[in-house]
Amino acid sequence: MGYEESKIEGRNAVLEAFRSGKTIDKLFVLDGCQDGPIKSITREAKKHDTIVNFVKKERLDQLSETGKHQGVIAISAAYDYATVEDILDTAKEKGEAPFIIILDGIEDPHNLGAIIRTANQAGAHGIIIPKHRAVGLTPVVARTSAGAINYTKVAKVTNISNTIKELKEQGMWFVCADMGGTTMYDLDLKGPIGLVIGNEGEGVSALVKKNCDFIASIPMKGDIDSLNASVATGVLAYEIIRQRLTSK
Repeated sequence: MGYEESKIEGRNAVLEAFRSGKTIDKLFVLDGCQDGPIKSITREAKKHDTIVNFVKKERLDQLSETGKHQGVIAISAAYDYATVEDILDTAKEKGEAPFIIILDGIEDPHNLGAIIRTANQAGAHGIIIPKHRAVGLTPVVARTSAGAINYTKVAKVTNISNTIKELKEQGMWFVCADMGGTTMYDLDLKGPIGLVIGNEGEGVSALVKKNCDFIASIPMKGDIDSLNASVATGVLAYEIIRQRLTSK
């Protein structure tokens, strides 16, 4: 069930938000402030693996909607996150080989929203995104997904490479999109598979790419050398669907 992204201000309010289990995407703390309540809040943040940003008072004042932030502001997610196990359970419930889309640092909320929409239509069982240096489930993402966010599970993990390794131990194969790869039509993309899409500017990181089994390129005939991340996701996701359908 979704809820609106919101700013939670003040020490007691932020601490209670963590303790109540609310999903906090980011925490902004006054740089240099290390008193008891702030230490308790940062401890809770670490326990929940929340990103903590230590910022100057001017930045907090700028973020504040109440003017009473007391040196701390938390940003809650617009929607609840699933776990990787939740995504695998969805595949089991449907009696299908897992099909997961892994996003290595997508920063544009419109891209993430469009990818969630594509994942839903393509029958992917879920999406995995990193906790750091990537957009989370914001209201813009929700709007761009055109409602698909209510049906497609999104998990947030600390380390994409480690998650890929763990899923490989469970029998999954991974293919990442990269211009220097093998043409997608020449790859066997059937079975339990994870499709890895990289950052809009830098593509898939070297370490993540190293952990993938295949590198797939999309044939292109135009004058520019790359596709938008959400379009690339759609093209490769539907090649995976095509191969799954033809293997039945």
